[in-house]
Parts: sequence; C-alpha cells; structure tokens
Amino acid sequence: MNDFQETADRVEIEALRGEFTDAAMMRDRARLAGLFTPDGVLRMPNVPVELVGREEIRSGGERLQSQWDFFVQNSHPGVIRIDGDTATGRTYMQEIARLLDGRSGQNFAVYHDTYRRTPEGWKFAERVYEVRYADTTPLPGSAPGPDARAHGSGGTGDAGRAHDSSGAGHAGRAPGAGETDAPATEGVDGFARPASAERLDRAVAALRANGFAAELLDDAAAARARVRELIPEGASVFTGASETLRLSGIAEDIEAGDRCHAVRPRVLTMDRATESDEIRRLVATPDVFVAGVAAVTETGSLVIASGTGSQLPASAGGAAKAIWVVGAQKVVPDLSTALRRVEEHALPLETARALAVYGQPSAVNRLLVLNAEPQPGRGTVLLLREAIGF
Repeated sequence: MNDFQETADRVEIEALRGEFTDAAMMRDRARLAGLFTPDGVLRMPNVPVELVGREEIRSGGERLQSQWDFFVQNSHPGVIRIDGDTATGRTYMQEIARLLDGRSGQNFAVYHDTYRRTPEGWKFAERVYEVRYADTTPLPGSAPGPDARAHGSGGTGDAGRAHDSSGAGHAGRAPGAGETDAPATEGVDGFARPASAERLDRAVAALRANGFAAELLDDAAAARARVRELIPEGASVFTGASETLRLSGIAEDIEAGDRCHAVRPRVLTMDRATESDEIRRLVATPDVFVAGVAAVTETGSLVIASGTGSQLPASAGGAAKAIWVVGAQKVVPDLSTALRRVEEHALPLETARALAVYGQPSAVNRLLVLNAEPQPGRGTVLLLREAIGF
C-alpha cells in the first residue's frame, strides 16, 4: 500500500471515530449504528454487555438515551494501525452525564477498536469499552437555557442493570488475597478481605442448621464444576446478574452450553413492551436459579440486593431449586453488618460500574433476607475459600 493510500485510510478512520461521538452527542442512534458493519459488535466487558448487529446497537442506545437529562462525550484520538483492509486502534474517552431523576457522574474510558474496509468505506467491526475510572459524585452544574433547573445532590434511585430484565445482581472486581480473623466491622476495606477458615466454618454450619445445603469449596473452578453437577440436564436455568458467575465461567457454561435451557439469553431477545408477562414468568419460576448474594452471615442468613427486584422471586421460592455462589469476602458476623456491607461496599462498586455502562447509578430498591430454607434440598450455598465478585 502506498503512503497516499495509508494517509487517506487514516483520515477516514479518524472521521469515523469523530462521527461516532457526534452521533452519540446528537442522540442519533440510527446514524451511530450505521457506523458499524452489519455484524459489528459493541462490547462492554465490565458489565458484561454485548450488542451484536446494527439493530441491537441502535435499540440499546435508544433505551439508554431516553433516561438522559444531558450527556457529554469527549473523545481523544489514539493510535491507528492499518493492515490491508482491516485496522485496529484506540480512542480515549471522558464522559459526564446526568439522568432525568437528577443522578449524575463522570468516567474515563478507552475504546479498543477493530475497523474494516467495506464498499461503504471504513466501519467499526468491533468497539470494546474499557472503563479506567468512574466517579459518581453529583455534578454541581446544569445545562444552560431558560428551562435549566438546579439539581439536588442526586442520590440513589433505580438500580444499575435496570436495562436487563434479569434484575440487579452484584458485580465487580475480585479483591486481593489475604485472610483476617477480624470480622468485617472496622471499615469498608474489611468487606473486601476473605474471611478466615474459622469464620467460613461457622457460616457453613449455621447455614446447614437453617436448612440450606451448604458446601465449602476451595475456589471458583471447584464451584464451576459443582454447579454443573447440581443442574439436571434439560432444566430451565435462570442466571441472576452476577460478576461472580461471570468471572467463574459459570454464566458462560449455562448460557452458551447445550445441557440446559438458559432463560437469560432468551429473555434478552424478547420485547419488553409486548412480552413483559412472559418475561416475568420465565425469570420468576425456573427449574433452577443460579446467582450470587451481597452477603452471608455467620448466623446463617443470605442477603440479596436488587435494583429492579426481578431476580428476587426465584431466590425467595419461585425456582424449584436455587444455587448461590458466594466469595469468602462476603461473610460477615451478623445481619446489621451485612446491611452495612451492601450500602458501603457493594453499592458504590456497582454504581460505578452501572454509571459507566448504562449512564445511571445503581440503588438498593429491593432487599431480600433469607434466614432459613423451609424446603429441604431446595437451596444450596457454595461458599468459596477465595474472594470473587463484589
């Protein structure tokens, strides 16, 4: 390829990236979707969210922008590497947003891009959005104009994952290793540390005394294998939104495998306006429900927080069987500490993730406490010796 052609390609790719930002700012989702190849993909692995094809990219964006008061996206060009009819590159992003309910924040992120030359010119084959920093501190300013209103200090409202009919799960980064015998009451940092072996044993014993089938496993790989054993072949299985399930590979096993009938992938293709009743039935009464929890107490209770509440019926008794996979850092002494863990540790992390992905913070709109399992054999808790999830 001659120097002139490469220069022309670089100019066109840079124009493509600028067009993306302009379409996002102008709320022109049809134009934005047209910047992708017909099979193009917009990925947000931190969620995880994956929009495949122009129609999903358009409709997903429209659902998001319907909640904005304002949204500003600043893009900064990065590297472009051309290899014939394909290319790769990066774009650096700063975004600020406020929702119609007054919640706001900002983030910094990177788009990792793959471009493809087409008869229509260069298009995105894939954009992968990686959040590097998120701040949910309320923005003090407002959009100018005669109708501009002063916003309050924000606060929490509808939860992150509200775009997903499966409800709000817990999600996040796996914290560092290192155990402590001290209960997680001394501060937020304690909520990220794995509980000691003695505390894990106490939690398992209490869960069993309360009617749960509780098992103590070494790590996420062991939980992944055990979940496969617990799910009957051909069962309908609903996976609650959970970073624990994603990081462990359990979600992928269920949703991409062929041993069972996965509810979540089916629900994501259904129309929320015309099929809401069927969605509700599918997620509330599966054969098996697999999810995480926000906390488990040493007295044998499970605490589950949700934004929309759609995952709670299956946990509470709607599912014939339930399996909860729990990282060691989620063990707390008692219920009051569990509630502190939800508000002070899990919620801020989930809010940062939700704001970066959906443009809105999370909230604890629904809270379920399972103090015992009255149906023998229904509920299984797989408690790990390692930390995973929020």
